[in-house]
Amino acid sequence: MSANYKKLGDYITQRREKNTAINLPICGVCREGLIPPKQQDADISLYNVFYKNDFIFNPARMELNSITLNTEYDKAICSSLYEIFYINDTSKLLPEFLFVQLKTDNFVRFCEFQGQGSVREYCRFANISEYPVIVPDLKEQQKIVNTYNAITKRIQLKQKINENLEKTAQCLFDKYYKKADLENIILSNLIDVRDGTHDSPVFLPEGYPLVTSQNLSPFYINKNETNKISEEDYNKINERSLVETNDILMSMIGTVGNISLVTDEKVNFAIKNVALLKTSKSMEYRNWVLCFLKSRVFTTWINETLTGSTQQYVSLGEIRKISFKVPAVKDLEIFNLAVDRIINMIIKETAELVKLQEFKQLVISRISGM
Repeated sequence: MSANYKKLGDYITQRREKNTAINLPICGVCREGLIPPKQQDADISLYNVFYKNDFIFNPARMELNSITLNTEYDKAICSSLYEIFYINDTSKLLPEFLFVQLKTDNFVRFCEFQGQGSVREYCRFANISEYPVIVPDLKEQQKIVNTYNAITKRIQLKQKINENLEKTAQCLFDKYYKKADLENIILSNLIDVRDGTHDSPVFLPEGYPLVTSQNLSPFYINKNETNKISEEDYNKINERSLVETNDILMSMIGTVGNISLVTDEKVNFAIKNVALLKTSKSMEYRNWVLCFLKSRVFTTWINETLTGSTQQYVSLGEIRKISFKVPAVKDLEIFNLAVDRIINMIIKETAELVKLQEFKQLVISRISGM
């Protein structure tokens, strides 16, 4: 271990306190933080207690970075499946500074390695205790934490702005969709609907991004975390599944129904197991189709159409057969005038959001170079 690094286990202690109260907040844990529990009727006497500035993690999901720092509750409880630890001496290591280090790719890879060889890849407190951390002086720790928190708050603000803008667009859609005089149209009669490759091309260290459902965000395609393919495979896939600016992508397998409007000025990726709606060729319907795919009507359709036991999916044929209401040309023009402005604002906010997230990752990565 480098002289710049210390073993995390020298700074933390596992908390093993069982619940005896009846009115404490109950929490689950995911990558993003504390969440409502999935099981509401469990025996909470078996639950673990945690306090403010405690770390809570899911040993079975550490490859997904399912760990968080509690800054919200003075005292709360969580399932006994989760493990909890706290910092022994916060005059030496700040909880927020450790949290930043535990959000790095290095920590995720460490957890993945620790879990290898078991039937289910658990990474427990004893494993995490071996992780090497950097412990600079408190002033430097606080400086990094302040920068990280400032960026995080800015990101949250941008996300809230986008959330409100999307709600506004959906309200406009709902208002029009409730009209009784709209014509029902089959989706494939309105726009060209395709999908990406179902083959498994060879992955390379460098090449063209192969986008799957995991890379889809509402108005952004995360190509940084994609597998890379050869130019030959890229061209072969795009012979039938060429993605262009203003097309819409939709996840078809696993988490079905993630929708992404392609906003890249230059599209340089191929797609796999993703539906491709060629709204770029029918721009007058882009906003309407996008809002429909984000509507409750479409969510209900997905739930009624899902098939598959091991992994759920919807087929391309079913997507093409979707019947939905479309307004007359004049109403559609009025709808587009309003929604175009909203989407342009969302695209602008998303571009700034991506830059902030990249800056945040830069702050995190620089810790390793201290």
